[in-house]
Amino acid sequence: MAQLEPGMARIRVKDLRLRTFIGINEDEIVNKQDVLINLTVLYPAQEAVRDNDIEHALNYRTITKAVIQHVEGNRFALLERLTQEILDLVMHNPAVRYAEVEVDKPHALRFAESVSITLASRR
Repeated sequence: MAQLEPGMARIRVKDLRLRTFIGINEDEIVNKQDVLINLTVLYPAQEAVRDNDIEHALNYRTITKAVIQHVEGNRFALLERLTQEILDLVMHNPAVRYAEVEVDKPHALRFAESVSITLASRR
């Protein structure tokens, strides 16, 4: 995870539980499954702190709604692809300086709680 520098804010969206088609097995192709998404976003927040004005803050609700729509409206063979597409959505906002996305697929392995992939990007 990126270091938090002065003036930067870290937003975390924790345990966003969505349902989508994820996987390559026949059962995974025809049945939606749960995925658990965690987002970490860093952006310069000096103006938002100074002015106490929503216009100067990063709208995490807008970003989260875009993620929900994308994940629930598409099909993915690999966790890597799903994770990258979410990261691309988050990084589309020019205010984002760093983003990290982790996607968990619960019960993907017989004796494991979940399997996850994490990807990050910085500008």
